[in-house]
Amino acid sequence: MSEIPQSNLALDVRVAIKRFDTRGIHIPLPWSRKKQDDKRVVALDDLSFTVARGQVFGIVGSNGCGKSTLVRIISTLLYPDGGSISVFGHDVVKESETVRRLINRVSVEASFFRKLSPLENLMFSGQTYGLDRETTAARTFAILARLGIDEEQVLRPLEQMSRGMQQKVAVARGFLTSPIVLLLDEPTTGLDPASKRQVQEFIMELHAEHDATVLLATHDMAEAEKLCDQISIMAGGKIVASGTLPELLREAGLTDAGHGLEDVFLQLVGHALDEEPEDKKADDA
Repeated sequence: MSEIPQSNLALDVRVAIKRFDTRGIHIPLPWSRKKQDDKRVVALDDLSFTVARGQVFGIVGSNGCGKSTLVRIISTLLYPDGGSISVFGHDVVKESETVRRLINRVSVEASFFRKLSPLENLMFSGQTYGLDRETTAARTFAILARLGIDEEQVLRPLEQMSRGMQQKVAVARGFLTSPIVLLLDEPTTGLDPASKRQVQEFIMELHAEHDATVLLATHDMAEAEKLCDQISIMAGGKIVASGTLPELLREAGLTDAGHGLEDVFLQLVGHALDEEPEDKKADDA
């Protein structure tokens, strides 16, 4: 792929490194020289890629390959152990407060005040980001309605709602602040097919309306094919291949009709999608 001009660069990941021990505990650099070194697991292994402004960029890979670790670092929730990551030129470590104003994140393990309603949760989130009450309330009702959550459900405690409905609220919260970079970590996990389609269509609508840059981390190959302009395949903390779907098919030698991204993954990575091999697994719940 051609190099992205600096003025059009939304996300720049350069030789990013992250290590954990087998219990998922961060190991700071320099590494300990004790005999416990064999417990180290590399979650990100000199990972490098760039995302252009306005792209929907997919990071696809098995559970445990390092996708969620990457998203947490970009979100400033974890520190990298090496390399650099910047969002529109702002370093995620040195300029974390600035980065947080530019991004929002939707993850499969979204946290809420579960005794409060979707409205109350999103009102809290919007005001935390500096939105006034009227703007937050109007956006909340509009976004939730587009996701199929009616006014009665908006006022129901989250703990009384299904897992899929809670995930829709997480998606709504991600779009509430109109971020210029949206990080989606398995955003449709737990949703039924109809709800998954609703969320996917909503992501594309909001992307078009706000010209947001979207990073989608997923093991759902069909979802990546549907939503992403560019796709990077990740395995063992590394990028194995990157490009458009036609480019990836050619790289995998799959020139016949009828092949898709899952075929590319199996050809280039060589194991099933459900999980990384045990010796490669990172803390990537």
